[in-house]
Amino acid sequence: MKNVLRAALVIARRDFTAVIFSKTFILFLLGPLFPLVIGMAFNGLGQKITRDRIQPAVAVALPAAQADRMAWARQRIASRIGSGHVPELRPVPAGSDPRILLGRKDAGIIAVLSGSLDHPVLTGKAEDIDGLERDLSLMAGLAKVGDHLPHVAIARQVVADNASAQGQGRLATGRAAQVVIFILTMLLAGMVLSNLVEEKTNKVIEILAAAVPIDAVFLGKLMAMLAMSFVGILFWGSGALGALLLLAGPDVALPTPAVGWPLFLALGVIYFAMAYTLLGSLFLGIGAQAATVREVQTLNMPVTMGQMAIFFFATYAVDHMGSRPELAACIFPFSSPFAMIARAAQSEALWPHLVAIMWQAVWVGLIIRLGVHLFRRHVMNSGKSAKRGLFRRRTV
Repeated sequence: MKNVLRAALVIARRDFTAVIFSKTFILFLLGPLFPLVIGMAFNGLGQKITRDRIQPAVAVALPAAQADRMAWARQRIASRIGSGHVPELRPVPAGSDPRILLGRKDAGIIAVLSGSLDHPVLTGKAEDIDGLERDLSLMAGLAKVGDHLPHVAIARQVVADNASAQGQGRLATGRAAQVVIFILTMLLAGMVLSNLVEEKTNKVIEILAAAVPIDAVFLGKLMAMLAMSFVGILFWGSGALGALLLLAGPDVALPTPAVGWPLFLALGVIYFAMAYTLLGSLFLGIGAQAATVREVQTLNMPVTMGQMAIFFFATYAVDHMGSRPELAACIFPFSSPFAMIARAAQSEALWPHLVAIMWQAVWVGLIIRLGVHLFRRHVMNSGKSAKRGLFRRRTV
C-alpha cells in the first residue's frame, strides 16, 4: 500500500505539472469568463427589452402646468418604488387628438392621458388601460394635492435579530453553495476523461502501467486533477471576491451561515472534494471502457444527466429541513455533499457533518475500488480489442 501511494504521488505530480504549466491551462482559467461576459451582455439586453415592454410610455395631453405636476408626481413615486415600476410620461401639446397620436407608428406610446387633473381621460386599448389606470390615478391624485399630502410619523422599534429574514438569508447561502459546488464539479471532472482518453490514444497509459501499479495510475490522476481543481477554485474565488469588493464595496454584508463563515468554507472545500472524487472516479471508470472520444461522449451523457437529476433533488430537499426527502438526500452518497453544505448554512449542529463526511469517505473508497477494477480490466486493452470499441459487435 505504501508503494502504491508513493507511485500515485509520482503520477499526480507528473499530471499536475503537465497541466499547470501548459499554455492551455491559462485558457482554461479564463474560460469561465467568456460565458460570464456573454451572460452579462444578454442580461443587459434582456433587461432593456423587458424594461421597454414593462415600462410603457403614456402621452400626457394636459395643460402645461398640469403636465408639469404629473411629471413631478411621477418622480416622487419613482423615487420610492423605482422608475421601472411606473409608466413613462411624454408631454404633448394640450388638446392633441388621442386617436391621431395613437395612430402614429413612430409615436412609441400605448395610451394618451387628456382632459384635466379633475377629469382625466385615458385613451388606449382595453388591456393597456387596465394596466395603467391605477398608476395614473395615483399620479393624478398626488399631482392635485401636491405637498399638502398629510405626513404620518412612524415610530421606530429596532430589534436585534429577525429569525425569518435570517432563515431566508441562510437558505439563499445554502442554495448558492450548492450551485457553486455543482458547477465546479461538472466543469472540472470532465478534464479527467479528456486526459485519460488522450493518453490511451497515445499509448502513454501503457508505459505508465508498465512502470507503476495500475492502482497508482488511477489514484494519481484523481489526486492531480483534484489539486488542479483547487488551483482553479483559488483563482476564480480570488477574482470573484475582488469583483465583489470592487462593485459592492468593503461594507458588503452577506448572509452568515449557521456554522459561521470559516467552518462553512472549510466544509465547502471538503464536500467539493468528496463530490469531485466520486464523480471523477466514475468518469475514470467510463474512460476505461471507451476507446474513442465519441464513445466517451456517449457514456458521459447518462452520467451527466443523472448528476443533474441528483442536484435538482438536493436543491428540492434544502427547502424541507428534517423531512424524508432531505434525509434521503443527505444519505444518498452522490447527493450528500450538496445536501450537507445546504444544511451547514441552516443548522448549527456539527455532528451530522462528521457522520456525513465519514459516510461519503466510505463511498469514495468503494467507487475508487470499482473504478480501479474497471480501469485495470479495460485500460490495457490494445490491438484488435481496443480498436473494436465498446459499441461495436464482437466477432468470433
